[in-house]
Amino acid sequence: MSIETIGRPIEILLVEDNPGDVRLTQEAFKEGKVRNKLHVAWDGIEAMAFLRREDKFADAPHSDLILLDLNLPKKDGREVLAEIKQDPKLKRIPVVILTTSKAEEDILKTYDLHANCYITKPVDLEQFIKVVKCIEEFWLTVVKLPAK
Repeated sequence: MSIETIGRPIEILLVEDNPGDVRLTQEAFKEGKVRNKLHVAWDGIEAMAFLRREDKFADAPHSDLILLDLNLPKKDGREVLAEIKQDPKLKRIPVVILTTSKAEEDILKTYDLHANCYITKPVDLEQFIKVVKCIEEFWLTVVKLPAK
């Protein structure tokens, strides 16, 4: 399913603890022409509660795409990814790893855990915005997402 065929905004969960990166991601998505709703979880525990619609997230929408940082407080991104991909209700949601880590070990581990792709965050502001726009373009207009 693509944005053209579903006729509704895409629900994106950004799992990121850095307020600056959250703000940049929000700005990059706002500049895009694709309709979407960006939700933020600030740590791994909050991310899983949002995805499972627990507690204060009981009314949270189903996520169509997850942008996941690896270095998170409370529960790191690797643990979150493993839980998502082991959960029958969540495992089909595409997970894009968006992190500062360039470590080969992290790349291998996340692909072993069935991440859909791995992107290293650029340090440069313009490049960061460009990367987020490329994610949006690819995942929200080119890729066919599974129906809920």
